[in-house]
Amino acid sequence: MTARSLFEDQAPRPLADRLRPAKLAEVVGQDHVIGPEGPIGRMLAGGRLASLILWGPPGSGKTTIARLIADHTRLAFEPLSAVMAGVAELRKVFERARERRATGQGTLLFIDEIHRFNRSQQDALLPVVEDGTVTLVGATTENPSFELNPPLLSRCQVLVLNRLSAEDLDQLLARAEGLEGCTLPLAADARGALLDMADGDGRFLLNLAEELFALAQGVAPLDRAALIKVVQRRAPLYDKAQEGHYNLISALHKSVRGSDPDAALYWLARMLVAGEDPLYIARRLVRMAVEDIGLADPAALTQTIAAKDAYDFLGTPEGELALAQATLYLATAPKSVAAYRAYGAASAAARSHGSLMPPKHILNAPTRLMKDIGYAAGYQYDPDTPEGFSGQNYFPDEIKRLVFYDPKPVGFEREIVKRLEYWRKLRGRDGGDGA
Repeated sequence: MTARSLFEDQAPRPLADRLRPAKLAEVVGQDHVIGPEGPIGRMLAGGRLASLILWGPPGSGKTTIARLIADHTRLAFEPLSAVMAGVAELRKVFERARERRATGQGTLLFIDEIHRFNRSQQDALLPVVEDGTVTLVGATTENPSFELNPPLLSRCQVLVLNRLSAEDLDQLLARAEGLEGCTLPLAADARGALLDMADGDGRFLLNLAEELFALAQGVAPLDRAALIKVVQRRAPLYDKAQEGHYNLISALHKSVRGSDPDAALYWLARMLVAGEDPLYIARRLVRMAVEDIGLADPAALTQTIAAKDAYDFLGTPEGELALAQATLYLATAPKSVAAYRAYGAASAAARSHGSLMPPKHILNAPTRLMKDIGYAAGYQYDPDTPEGFSGQNYFPDEIKRLVFYDPKPVGFEREIVKRLEYWRKLRGRDGGDGA
């Protein structure tokens, strides 16, 4: 690593930079990766280092860990930002790495925001990673499975860094107070609020703390309300086009499916507070009504469509209450995937059996020719039968009767089960196959 100049050492440095760990053991919250039993800990103890992708939220220590690995291994550290660098910059790094390799020194190439590299830039990394010219450590806040090319992923080990816990963040605050020689001017409830504001981001927490240290002299401890006036709370970490979006909608859907109205409301609120499109949520609620509830409660579909219409009519924020009401209805409704599975099975059967004709007796016969060849012959009009049920065959003649819909005896489907069983008995009485 390049040594600091005398003037650089005297220049002002942010608190987060001054507190940057000097060794891996000082990194908080990531023992599962850097500890003695973690993959990086084992690699360094064994004197080897594979190319890595560090995937974690902002402020979890990705850049710090990469720098400390380079220090520990005595590799030359070449940092790049994928936002600023292109193929030309990569080639210059590769050339320097080859020159070092000729003298017996390796190079650790750190690429921050590596998910921002396009396909050609990622492909340019393949040969130098493959032959060991560089050891790559990439940092990303996005899911590598979606953002990185499979050939590059296959050459790297993906390590997942944790969002920092409240305990981890409090440890960082204690270090900051030790460095500054004073405590933050915060009451107990405000200190907890500060940790919440950081949202798991250590760097952001230290930036907030630096503002508060400037107020420390002669200021009475701030309570929660006063703290909020002093520092602006940022929006929750959430990108509607990226993984956070899919994680939260998955959490909402599974909470509804699991009949937990409180958890479902929590995830609904998280999405709305983060700025999710309410109509996207409404569409997903409609899907839940037909996928997870179905005919166990047919009114679920009506409720969700009504919630969408209500939101269209009222807008934000009043219309959000309609979404909350629909969410509670779905979460507390009986659940059945019988209709969902029945449609899937019917679709599979339709694809496998090809273009079989319906049996002639259920075809209309608007012309004499069609009557002459048997269309509509023997058709029974079900409402005219004593039971309102004829039991005729409605499947193609070439296949046996199939059963796709298997309702469970919950909610409204309990009544459907009774009807199907009654019709099954009638069908068997009249010489059907009884299926």
